[in-house]
Amino acid sequence: MNKETYYLTTPIYYVNAAPHLGTAYTTVASDALARFMRSNGKDVWFLTGLDEHGQKIEQAAIAEGKTAQEWVDEVAPKFKHAWETLQITYDDFIRTTEPRHAQGVQYFFEQLHSKGHIYLDTYQGYYCVPDETFFSDEQLAEFAEERQAEGLPSKHNDGSPLCPDCQRPLGYVEEENLFFKLSAFEQPLLDYYEANPGFIQPEIRRNEVLSFVNSGLKDLSVSRTTFSWGVPIPFAPGHVSYVWVDALLNYITALGYGSDAPEDQERFAKYWPAQVQFVGKDIIRFHCVIWPAMLMAAGLELPETVFAHGFLLTKGEKMSKSKGNAVDPYALIDILSVDGYRYYFLRDVQFGTDGSISLERMIQVYNADLANSWGNLCSRALNMTAKYLGGKTPELWEKTTERLTAEMGNPLAELVKGGLHNRYAAAFSAEDYSGAMNVVMELVDAANLYIEQSAPWTLAKLAAAEAEEAISRSEDLADSKAPTQADRLSFVLYNVLESMRIIAALFAPVMPNSSAEVWKRLGLGNILAIEDQAATCTWGDLPANLATTIGDPLFMRLNEDDIVF
Repeated sequence: MNKETYYLTTPIYYVNAAPHLGTAYTTVASDALARFMRSNGKDVWFLTGLDEHGQKIEQAAIAEGKTAQEWVDEVAPKFKHAWETLQITYDDFIRTTEPRHAQGVQYFFEQLHSKGHIYLDTYQGYYCVPDETFFSDEQLAEFAEERQAEGLPSKHNDGSPLCPDCQRPLGYVEEENLFFKLSAFEQPLLDYYEANPGFIQPEIRRNEVLSFVNSGLKDLSVSRTTFSWGVPIPFAPGHVSYVWVDALLNYITALGYGSDAPEDQERFAKYWPAQVQFVGKDIIRFHCVIWPAMLMAAGLELPETVFAHGFLLTKGEKMSKSKGNAVDPYALIDILSVDGYRYYFLRDVQFGTDGSISLERMIQVYNADLANSWGNLCSRALNMTAKYLGGKTPELWEKTTERLTAEMGNPLAELVKGGLHNRYAAAFSAEDYSGAMNVVMELVDAANLYIEQSAPWTLAKLAAAEAEEAISRSEDLADSKAPTQADRLSFVLYNVLESMRIIAALFAPVMPNSSAEVWKRLGLGNILAIEDQAATCTWGDLPANLATTIGDPLFMRLNEDDIVF
C-alpha cells in the first residue's frame, strides 16, 4: 500500500553568513515536523538548501579575490555540518548553483514567456543589494512616514533613501529588465486566499498579505543585466534571473521540475504540491504573493500552507549578522546538548510569534523540564526497577491488574487513554510545538507525582516483610488469590515504565537522541522505526521481562555560574 506523501520545505538560506540561531530555528522546527509525520506513517520528502546567486554574492567573492563559485563552495559545507550536528533528517539539500536547478529555472522562464506573462521594459528605481529587493516609490514613502512618526531618519547622510528592511542605503538602478505581469494576478490571489484560508499561517500574517495585495500589485522585474552571477535566461541574452525568482523556484526544481528524466518527473508528480513551506515573517510577501502568482502563471498547483514564523529576539532585537547579535548554535549545543537545544527552541518559543531568548531562560527550562523532571523520572524508575525487580520489566496478570486498578487507581493510564495522543498530534499537526511539548510534560509531571504518592520504596519494604512472613508460615504467595504487596509494587513500577515508554515516543521528533536512549534502556527496539505513533502510544504495550539498564543521567543539571558563554 502506498503511503500518503508529505512534502515540506525550509527557505533556502543565503550564503552571506554561516548558520546562526535564526536559520537553525526554522530548520529544527521543520525537522521535528518531518520526524513526526514519518512516525505517523507519511512518506515524507523534506527539502532544505542554499541560495547562492545574486549581486551581493558576486561582490563578496570579488572582495575576497575569488570566483563566486569558489566563494559559495566554501560556505555550503558549513550549513551541511550544522544540520548534521543538529540531527536534521533532510531528504534533499539543493544549491541554486546546481545544474538541475538552472535547468528548471530556465524551463520555468520559457513557460511563462510562451504564455505571455513576461515582457521587456526598463526598470528605474531603488534596489537593496544586501536584501536583493526592489522598492517602489510608494513603499519608500510609507517607510518615510513611519520613520518620521518615530523621530528617525529615512535617508542616509548622502541623501539616498534607507532600505525599509535593513536600514542600509539603497542604490538607484536603471536597467533593461524582463518583467513578470504580477499585477494580472491581483484578483486571482485574493480569490485564492478567500477560498483557502489556511494557505497563509498564522492568521496575523494572512491579514498582512491581504492588506498588501488589496493595496495593488505592480509588475515585477524578474531579470538583471548589470551582473552575471545568476541563471542565464535562454531567450534574453545578457539577462540572468532575479535572485528571488531563482530562489523561489528551488521548491519545484529540487523535485525534478523541468527535467526530461522519467524519475525526476515521477518525483515531481508524487510530491508536489507541498503540504507546508516554512519561512520567516520577513520574507512572507515573496512566498505568499510572488510565489503563488508565479505558480498560477505556470499552471502549477499551489502549496497547501505557507507558515511564517516570528523572529528570535535578544534584548528586544531581531538577531542578525549586521547587528552583531547573531549567536553561534554550536556554543549553545555545547551547553545544552543537541536534544536540549532542540527542545528549548520548540518548547519555550511559541512558533509563529516573536520570541525573546536568553541563556538564563534556556538554563531554567533545561533544568526544570529535562534535568529535574524528565531525566529524574527516568533515573528513579530505572534505579527502582533494578533494585526491586532485578532489572526486569514486570509481568502483570490481567485479573491482578484489574483488581489493583480498582483498589489503587491508575491516573497515568487514565491520562493516556483520555486522549493524550490526540491532543499532542493535533498540536504538532498545527505546528504548535510548544503545545505538543506541554501535553508530553503533563504525563512527565503526572508520572513524577504518581511515584511520590505511590511510594514504591514503601511497597518494597512491605513486600519484603510479607515474603518473610510467608516463609515463616511456609506459605506460597503465588497461591494467593488476593494481590500481594509485590504485585502492588510491580503494578506501580509497570505504570511508571509504561509512561516512560510513551513519553519517549512522543518526545522523539524533538529529542531523537535521548528518546532513543530511553527505549534502549527499557530493552525496546529502534524508536526511529515507529510508523504508527498513535498505536505505539496505546497504554499497556510494554512487554514483560525486558532487561533494563540504568545508564548515566540523560540530562545533567546545569549551574549558570559554571557556564562560560
